[in-house]
Amino acid sequence: MIRRRIHDQLVESVEHSPAVGLLGPRQVGKTTLALEIGETRPSLYLDLQSPADRAKLTDAGRYLTEHENELVILDEVHRAPEIFQTLRGLIDQGRRRGKKGGRFLLLGSASVDLLKQSGESLAGRISYLELAPLDAMEVGDDRLDRLWVRGGFPSSFLAPSDRLSLDWRGDFIRTYLERDVPQFGSRIPAETLRRFWTMLAHHQAGLHNAATLAQGLGVDGKTVARYLDLMVDLLLVRRLPAWHRNVGKRLVKSPKVFVRDSGIAHALLGLGSKEQLLGHPVAGPSWEGFVIETLLVQAPRGTEAHFYQTAAGAEIDLVLTLPGGELWAIEIKRSSAPKLERGFYLACADLAPAKRFVIYPGSERFPLDSKTEVLSLVDIGKLLLALK
Repeated sequence: MIRRRIHDQLVESVEHSPAVGLLGPRQVGKTTLALEIGETRPSLYLDLQSPADRAKLTDAGRYLTEHENELVILDEVHRAPEIFQTLRGLIDQGRRRGKKGGRFLLLGSASVDLLKQSGESLAGRISYLELAPLDAMEVGDDRLDRLWVRGGFPSSFLAPSDRLSLDWRGDFIRTYLERDVPQFGSRIPAETLRRFWTMLAHHQAGLHNAATLAQGLGVDGKTVARYLDLMVDLLLVRRLPAWHRNVGKRLVKSPKVFVRDSGIAHALLGLGSKEQLLGHPVAGPSWEGFVIETLLVQAPRGTEAHFYQTAAGAEIDLVLTLPGGELWAIEIKRSSAPKLERGFYLACADLAPAKRFVIYPGSERFPLDSKTEVLSLVDIGKLLLALK
C-alpha cells in the first residue's frame, strides 16, 4: 500500500465540512482511500453502480437520516445527481442540530457533473479535493523512471511487468471509451474519441492546433473543442494556458495540451518500456508533461500555472505564480547535462522571476549560473510542498 499524500488533508476536510467531494479519474484509488478513512470511524459505503445500493436510496431522505451519525460514502455519485437536493436538506437539518462535519464523502470520476450539481444545490456545504495518479513524491527517486513510463494509476504502476502494465492501460483506455464516457451523456463514437486521444498523445505538451486536429478527424473546429472540453472534464487531459499578462511582447495565445498521465499517453502510442520510449520522438515532450503534472499537484492551493512564449522565440516551459505573487521560472530538460537556450534568458528578462530552476532526470543539485539552479523533480517538489 502506497500512502497517498492527500490522506491527511482529506481526513481534515471530512472532519470540518459536512460534505467532501473527492474527484479523480476512475481507477486512481478514490475508493481505496475512502474506505481506508471509513475504517477509522462509523461509516456506510454505497456504490451507486450497484443496483442493490441504488435501491436503498429509493427513499434517500429517510434512509440517510437513519445513518446520520455515520460518514456516508457515496461512490460514483454522478450516477445519481438527483440525490444532491436530498443531501442539501439533510446537511441543513444537521447544522441546526449542531452537526457540522463528517456527514458525506462523495466520490466522482469527473468534474463535469459533480461540479454542476454542487453549484446548483450544495454551494457552501461542500469542499473539493482532487486525487491525482501517483506522483514522484509518493513513489520516490528510485522508482521515478518506472512512474514516468507506466504512469501513476496504481494498477499500472504496481504491475509485475511492463507488459502487464501496458495490458492494463490498454483495457483502461478501452473501458473508458466504451463504457465510462457514455455515462456522462457523450454520444461521441468510441473510435473517434480514441483517435482524438491518440492524436493528443502524439502532440504531447504541444500547442493546441484545433485546425490540424479537425482535419485529421474530418470534423470542424467546434467539434474538436467539444472533444477537448470533454477530456479535460474527465480529468484525463490538461490545458496549460499561455501567459497572457501584458509585457509589451507578441505572445503565443494557444494553450499547451497534454495527456495528464504519462503512462496513458505511452499506451496510446504503443510504448510499453523505457527503451521503446527513449527511442521515440515523444520522449522529450512526455517528460515535460510528466514534470508539469507532478509540479501542479505539489503546488500550494491558489498557484497559477502558465507557459511563456513570444513570437520572437522567448520561452519558459512553466511559470508558476505562487499565492503571494512570486514568480518561478521552470525549464524542463531530459538531458543529464542540461543547457539553457537564449530564449529562456530572454523570457526571464521579460518576466523577472524571483527564482529560476532547471529540472532534469539526475539527482545532484547544482547552480547552472548565478541565478539558475539545476535540481531533480523530487527536490523541487519538496520546495513546493514546503510552501503549503
